[in-house]
Amino acid sequence: MKEILPQIEAWQARGDRIAIATVINTWGSSPRQPGAKMAVNHRGEMVGSVSAGCVENAVYEEAMQVLKTGRPKLLHYGVADDLAWEVGLTCGGKIDIFVERLDW
Repeated sequence: MKEILPQIEAWQARGDRIAIATVINTWGSSPRQPGAKMAVNHRGEMVGSVSAGCVENAVYEEAMQVLKTGRPKLLHYGVADDLAWEVGLTCGGKIDIFVERLDW
């Protein structure tokens, strides 16, 4: 979080709505460990990483939905899922990501 905090603070200062995606669990080979974070604002800007590029686009789309609805989401990606291959998680592992709106 430390590396993305300055950008989040800048977004907050200008009044942006922000969603935070956090890796909460991994199994097998995974590009990022639990605690890795990515932030997305309502303008479409993004900072941080939850998978070193493997599922960022899919998580970005889910984060935009969380910003619209206000409802958090728990996302699951794994190499056995068709979606995992579609979004690029071909490292052989599984990853759970929690996406929530940052309210301050």
